[in-house]
Amino acid sequence: MSRVTLRRGVAPLLVLLALTGCTSEEPSTVQVGEVKRAPVTEVVEAPATIGARASATLRSPAQGTIAKLYVREGDRVRKGDILAKIRSPQAQSQLQQARQASKMSAPATVTPNVRLPSLDTRAFDRKVATHFAKARKEAKKVEDAGARKQLLNAIELAQTQHEEQTKALASITAQLSRSINGVLSGVTSGLSSSMASLQAVSKSQAKAAVKAAESTVKSLTIKAPFGGVVTLGRVSGDGAGSGVEGLLSQLPGGGQQLPSLPSGGSSSGTPVATGVPVSAGDSIVTVTDVSKLLLDADVDETDVLLVRKGVKAAVELDAVPGATYTAVVTGIGVTPKEGTTGGVSYPVRLTLGAGAFDDGSKAPTPKPGMSAVTRLTVRESPTAVSAPASAIVSSGRESVVWVVRNGVAERQAVKLGAQGDAVVEVLSGLSVGDRIVVKGADSVRGGQRLP
Repeated sequence: MSRVTLRRGVAPLLVLLALTGCTSEEPSTVQVGEVKRAPVTEVVEAPATIGARASATLRSPAQGTIAKLYVREGDRVRKGDILAKIRSPQAQSQLQQARQASKMSAPATVTPNVRLPSLDTRAFDRKVATHFAKARKEAKKVEDAGARKQLLNAIELAQTQHEEQTKALASITAQLSRSINGVLSGVTSGLSSSMASLQAVSKSQAKAAVKAAESTVKSLTIKAPFGGVVTLGRVSGDGAGSGVEGLLSQLPGGGQQLPSLPSGGSSSGTPVATGVPVSAGDSIVTVTDVSKLLLDADVDETDVLLVRKGVKAAVELDAVPGATYTAVVTGIGVTPKEGTTGGVSYPVRLTLGAGAFDDGSKAPTPKPGMSAVTRLTVRESPTAVSAPASAIVSSGRESVVWVVRNGVAERQAVKLGAQGDAVVEVLSGLSVGDRIVVKGADSVRGGQRLP
């Protein structure tokens, strides 16, 4: 763990402890001092990089040509400002096709209705009636009254039966029509429902295609998503849409929604300018919001648990020697990052404040990407019971000091708090006024006589 103290404001060791001189009988390497109260500050040091509040790369939504460029490199823009316009006949054609497809609707489903034709028996009935009339006429010529009556009754019964059979045949035909229509209705109802669902899906897809095409055409006018500084991009220059970006360009509503793909280096491609051909996904403009600068620090795993939101830090930049900037921790990440030495570190986000030189003059505003060193004040005790770091001896997991009582060295375990570079805070085990070994503690043995 790399812990240092801010040199400014830390009392020297001679002020913290009243050191006693060595006697002729005392080893020259051992010194004894008195425990006093003094401020102790624990600082964690970590490398960091300056970052912007936000950055967005705006890309061409379709193949075309830059019709007009409204900004230059380094210009400051506000949210909603028009940065560039792209002319794309391809996008306009796709919108027109989508609208035409949306107007086409599937034909409505018609449920069939079957009606069986009824039998036309009128001619047959007339012929039968003629036969019945002749039969009656002949029956009436019979002289025997009893036989005549019997024949007429038989003819009447036969005619009645014929009429009933005719009615029964018509009823059977009507019932058969109803049965057939019932069966067809059951079969076609499911088909009608399925066709209606397909028609609804088709309309929904057509509307989505129109919306995506309209979004692409609208995106041909590139606007700033927020205020910031402009950096012009580089494009492929051929307008052919090759590679992955070429494939993505075939998707509706692409363009500004495409992911940031590597460009193969800042010097590759053609600089953005009016009249330059572009492919879908080409980087046109990057807007960087520098209204608030951030710090991304990599804190070692042995120190990160000491860092909390709101912790203050002092920041030094390689680009601004002699200046110190203020910063405050706003977030601690949980995803580890492997270091070159085998350990891991964790990302810590800070908000960067103003900076000043040693003479009090204002330091310049840094730029995103600059490297820095952050010194985070993780623990601070202004009136701590303190001891020099040289007085602490590690014994396994314990921290111990040698206390001088009645002229004899006694081993004393202590609990430490804030740990500075020169002094440490003692939470328990020592009191103000105790005399301890402050130099040469490693050479002292229990029971050794000390002044």
